Amino acid sequence: MRAFVVSDASGELTLGVRDAQLAPRDETDILVKVDFSSVNFKDAMVATSPSRVRRVDTLIGGVDAAGTVRASLDEAYSPGDRVIVVGGALGVARDGGFAQYVYAPSRYLTKLPATLSTRDAMTIGTAGYTAMASVLALEDHGLSPESEVLVTGATGGVGSQALTYLALKGYRPVASTGSLEEAAWLEARGATRVIGRDDVSDRADRVLGSELWAGAIDCVGGPTLASILRSLRYGGAVAASGLVASPELSTTVYPFITRAVALIGIDAVEATPATRERVWQALGAIAHLVDFSKFVDREIPLDDLGGALEDIRGGATRGRVLVRLYD
Repeated sequence: MRAFVVSDASGELTLGVRDAQLAPRDETDILVKVDFSSVNFKDAMVATSPSRVRRVDTLIGGVDAAGTVRASLDEAYSPGDRVIVVGGALGVARDGGFAQYVYAPSRYLTKLPATLSTRDAMTIGTAGYTAMASVLALEDHGLSPESEVLVTGATGGVGSQALTYLALKGYRPVASTGSLEEAAWLEARGATRVIGRDDVSDRADRVLGSELWAGAIDCVGGPTLASILRSLRYGGAVAASGLVASPELSTTVYPFITRAVALIGIDAVEATPATRERVWQALGAIAHLVDFSKFVDREIPLDDLGGALEDIRGGATRGRVLVRLYD
């Protein structure tokens, strides 16, 4: 079986495609034939040395995959079921989706709605899952249609899809980006307007900025998240999933106790099966309205993964990079 292997066992990082043996960790693991995987920022973090994310010396990379069940002892999954595989230790502490087959426990699997192909599922991927989970979290908090919602890191996988899903649901997404030359691309994905990354908040000399946003989806973290918190409208919320800028958050309690704002963490790793099912059903429900090809930066074979990881790490992509496992 061909797979993209990350190894730091010798003290020197090596990356590349090689023949690899695959075995289940547990007899209940489900075998999935992988059609597509995708490249995420987390994959780029795994493929570094030292890595803050990777928890073993050697593994097959890839934190998500989509394909067809080939063997299962779990009555909930049968051969032929189309599934997405994501979460837990996949591609971080156990072999992941950058391979022609993957073994995973059932809690990592979700059956795909009939409206989504396996290619669509990986175009959505962990990024799109996170985007829709963020939208649903804001709605659960009380976000109203027609509201102006900020999306940071808007040219990335999460941000670009969040723009589309918000627009389809009747919100007015505002894209924040450090690449203002991509304004037309962002507007084509649903942004009602585009602002610079330094325009998220105002009144830097005061504890709180103006009340600008009914809600926000933050894919950046660090100072950007702090700026969002001080510029949310009363009772607003930010769904946070990113740490590209920094994992640190320096803020005050004022947004929380004087404007009753909320910081909602979005997790795609340990989400419950019920949560995953809800998100994927929501994605399936709007699939007929979405041209998923617009989210794709490029589609590559397994052999081109090394360069794609460098591009992701350097912020040189817009949208999703798909990995095709079979030519």
